[in-house]
Amino acid sequence: MPRYALLVEYHGAPFAGWQRQNDQPSVQGAIEAALAKLEPRAHTIAAAGRTDAGVHATGQVAHCDMSRDWDPFRLSEALNFHLKPAPVAIVNCALVADDWHARFDAVERRYLFRLMSRRAPLTSEAGQMWLVKHPLDAAAMQAGADQLIGNHDFTTFRSSICQAQSPIKTLDALRVEVVPRDIGTEYRFHVRARSFLHNQVRSFVGTLERVGAGAWTPDDVGAALAAKDRSACGPVSPPHGLYLAGVKYPTDPFA
Repeated sequence: MPRYALLVEYHGAPFAGWQRQNDQPSVQGAIEAALAKLEPRAHTIAAAGRTDAGVHATGQVAHCDMSRDWDPFRLSEALNFHLKPAPVAIVNCALVADDWHARFDAVERRYLFRLMSRRAPLTSEAGQMWLVKHPLDAAAMQAGADQLIGNHDFTTFRSSICQAQSPIKTLDALRVEVVPRDIGTEYRFHVRARSFLHNQVRSFVGTLERVGAGAWTPDDVGAALAAKDRSACGPVSPPHGLYLAGVKYPTDPFA
């Protein structure tokens, strides 16, 4: 059975997350239902990462196995037709080796978190970023973020329901970007690692927002990390500001 890599983009608002659910809509379920329109049978796809309810993606990667040979462009076009009106799009498709795996072959995952600072409510970008009504100190947030870089026990920044075997991860990058906007100031948190714990990025951002607001110091972030205690974490940011922005492989399947 030929295997295809899918580059997937989606708006997470209508979904209970990536993973298939018996009684709630999911991104995986939407794509598998579209595949069943093309080849009527049960389909099971695998993804590079399982995003939570409300989380978006601009660079999720999944793979599917088909019974017959499809031209990759035709397959993506057919899937997009059957995915309507769900806010899910297959933006690229490629034939890969039979043993290629979207999750296990990934060597890096990149997340983006978008935060807007302004007094007025969001309208056209509502549900696409976290709104806070107070100014933030980007330099202080970066100083706090720098204390998280490297190989650490991230128990503090791990959800209590995380199923990872170990809390020890290596964080390769956590960069705070300031994007001046006519309507306010947007802060973008660029996060990069081989893999992440459940709620790790949202825990980072919620904690760093407290630093930017002046409620925490940058050194408080290091102290929270050293505590290895979930109760030492700051607030967890909402899901709608988070995007799975990209997945890296030893060889780019879409090149």
